[in-house]
Amino acid sequence: MAEEQRRKLIVGLGNPGRQYAGNRHNIGFRVADALAAQYHLKFDKMMNKGIVALGEIEGCKIALVKPQTFMNDSGQCVGPLLKFYKSMPNDLLVIYDELDLPTARVQLRKAGGAGGHNGMRSLIQHVGTQEFARLRMGIGRPPGQMQPKDFVLRDFSAGELAEMGFAMDKAMNGVKFWLTETIDNAMNRVNVPAE
Repeated sequence: MAEEQRRKLIVGLGNPGRQYAGNRHNIGFRVADALAAQYHLKFDKMMNKGIVALGEIEGCKIALVKPQTFMNDSGQCVGPLLKFYKSMPNDLLVIYDELDLPTARVQLRKAGGAGGHNGMRSLIQHVGTQEFARLRMGIGRPPGQMQPKDFVLRDFSAGELAEMGFAMDKAMNGVKFWLTETIDNAMNRVNVPAE
């Protein structure tokens, strides 16, 4: 029964509410929504402070998750869901915005610290380890004297949105590689800079 229930968790980070939908901070939600659309999954379950879509991607049983706690408390949703699905930290992939990567750059990592990202800090705290995969979506640095906390809550410009469309395609492929290949092979495929 435990094996039957065990799933890979793919978690897109963001803030709930229409006013945040276009924000840089919500790129994880956007990738999760795009995956749900591509694989005909429905976010129709409310579980542990998150909305969840269950199904399969590339033959793997998955739970696609969008925490509804607001970014800084994302771990409150994800920690209990990992336990519920009898999943291990290596069954977890988190998709989120990254200030330290250029806009539209996508990077897959097998583990790592929070790097100043409060959503990731909450996840590490509630999962109990930083040994889980993450797909980092580059959003670039704030211009001028703008504070990072203000920058991440700004919407993408039209030009940036076009770039982020390509990044989202790459991220969705990254999710497939993570599900079907070793983490090292998946990293080698995702982390090649665009020409």
